[in-house]
Amino acid sequence: MKKSTFSPGNIGPGLVIAATGLGAGDLIAASVAGARYGTAILWVAIVGALMKYAMNEGLTRWQLATGTTLLEGWVQRLPKIISLYFFVYLILWSFIVAGALIAASGLAAHALFPALSVEIWGMLHSVLALVLVMIGRYALLERLMKFFMGLMLLVVIICAALVTPGMSGIASGLLIPSIPEGSVLFILGVIGGVGGSVTLLCYGYWIRERDWIRREDLPRTRFDLMIAYLLTGLFGIGIMIISSGIEADVATGTKMVLGVASHLESVIGPFGKWCFLIGFWSAVFSSMLGVWQGIPYLFADFVQQYTYRPEVPLSVDSRSTAYRGYLFYIAIPPMLLLLVNQPVWLVIIYAVSGAFFMPLLALLLLFMNNRRSWVGDLRNGWATNLVLLSSLLVFGLLLYTEVSRLFGLASLDSFQL
Repeated sequence: MKKSTFSPGNIGPGLVIAATGLGAGDLIAASVAGARYGTAILWVAIVGALMKYAMNEGLTRWQLATGTTLLEGWVQRLPKIISLYFFVYLILWSFIVAGALIAASGLAAHALFPALSVEIWGMLHSVLALVLVMIGRYALLERLMKFFMGLMLLVVIICAALVTPGMSGIASGLLIPSIPEGSVLFILGVIGGVGGSVTLLCYGYWIRERDWIRREDLPRTRFDLMIAYLLTGLFGIGIMIISSGIEADVATGTKMVLGVASHLESVIGPFGKWCFLIGFWSAVFSSMLGVWQGIPYLFADFVQQYTYRPEVPLSVDSRSTAYRGYLFYIAIPPMLLLLVNQPVWLVIIYAVSGAFFMPLLALLLLFMNNRRSWVGDLRNGWATNLVLLSSLLVFGLLLYTEVSRLFGLASLDSFQL
């Protein structure tokens, strides 16, 4: 018997993309926003989740309409400068973000078990993720990510319920959009951080693993993504509620998360602290797992397109040399960033190229998915175009602010997945 569109069995790749995107960067951005503005800007988490849903649904529609991933579409149908730019960006992004994830995993584990240093814990987590990806492939990843997503949400909901400032404040923050004085940059940061960035592209490979490759699979992918981004929005809302009672200047960067844990300990006791730290560890390690498993697909797909130039859609083999070689590239060399200061030139190049990615993605989805000759009846509707145009505006503003503060960028804490 054919499964219903709304069957629990049709929830999987979306939870993987959600757990991958909800990393340390999201925790930090939402925590700082909550500490500074309380529950007044809870609506921002919903807007961020909606924009990422529209972009992910767009790339999924492209894939089901054409049989090719969005990356394959860039290589085959657009000027080479687009795919070559992304390739260079991917190399830099992978290295810096991998270093950030290793550092964040080390910090999370060290906060729970201080016996080992942050550096040792980070390296152990990277090797563990490498082994799990090597031996488990996608099926194991999906099971692990469902567990981590459930754990993260459980922790956040429990902590938020114990420290909630009252339903009236939550309701007004959700239903009445407000922009407190000085909050614009924080609003943009939360919108940009919720739900990931480059990792959105991994969804196309994960639905291939589930054999969702036909136009008829579009309803199930939409349901899968709807659940994923609903949970993503709830996660962001919960973090802002939890951090709403913290002194705004208590900490910055990853130390902000430790400040939230200390705040919970003072309000509800040691249970709150340990509960939140477990959630923090779950968030960063699940992000590491998702990046370690998903990002090598992008590199291997790029190599496949430029090496073999397949005339028909060809799935990426996670046992290929390109895939496994890139897996080792993101799992091992970035450990060096734990031991030495980041090269300034690398950070600057990353920041410049990275700031262009999300507006570029929104722009390309507007261009590619509105061409009837390419996607047929699966082209964008007016509502999708409106959300994508809004995303282009918002991420364009983020691009402007990122470039404006470029030379002040100096920490791994700034990088998003």
